Amino acid sequence: MAERPHDPLPWRTAWIVGASTGIGAAFARRLAAAGVKVVASARSADKLADLARESARITPLVFDITDGPAVSGAVDAAERRLRTFDLVVLNAGIWQPMGASDFSAAKIRTSLEVNLIGPALVLEVLIPRLIAQGRGHLAITASVAGYRGLPRAAAYAPSKAAAIALAEVLRPDLGRHGVTVSVINPGFVDTPMTRDNAFPMPFMISAEAAAEHIDRGLRTGRFEIVFPWRMMLAMKIARLLPYRLFFLAVRRMLGRGEATR
Repeated sequence: MAERPHDPLPWRTAWIVGASTGIGAAFARRLAAAGVKVVASARSADKLADLARESARITPLVFDITDGPAVSGAVDAAERRLRTFDLVVLNAGIWQPMGASDFSAAKIRTSLEVNLIGPALVLEVLIPRLIAQGRGHLAITASVAGYRGLPRAAAYAPSKAAAIALAEVLRPDLGRHGVTVSVINPGFVDTPMTRDNAFPMPFMISAEAAAEHIDRGLRTGRFEIVFPWRMMLAMKIARLLPYRLFFLAVRRMLGRGEATR
């Protein structure tokens, strides 16, 4: 793991929702190693217990982000354990590959429930508390897949595009109350979510490298934290392309995918 920056930590406490594996778990470890008191949340009690055994600074808090009553209780429990919300990272997410040939409204519903409605349920309870304390940093994990509609992302991309828009709406509004809002847009990261993908994943990085990018970005208070830079550049260019050129590039991408099967 790369060395941490030597500037003082801006947070004493952190609540990470979606911390059982992958980026969330790596970021929880990184914060705890730096002395931050971390509440780590997810649905998997076993995985959270394993994570908590790695550091006395990590406390597990199990709940389902799509369960409204459970979410309200979880916010209460996190506040009791942390006292203040210095940093909250809403990182829970689901990836279900889907295109035209296997289109499923159920997959879209599930993606929206986990990637958008779940964070919204947390925010409904959390935002009044952030406003009342007059400070804090809120980060929402979206994806570079939210920039444009990519192959096999018919369920995932719309939910992440909506998550980006949500963060854009909240940034200036909560900023008036002393609360910073950031959006985290990862490219391909080596996690359990991506390991079963049957298509090329360019510029992939480790979960630990992703956690370092997030750490550095959040410390600066930037709105968008996007990585790795080569994937960022490719997707930013794709977002600017006229539709004619964008669809041409996608058709070529799909053609290469068929040729390699």
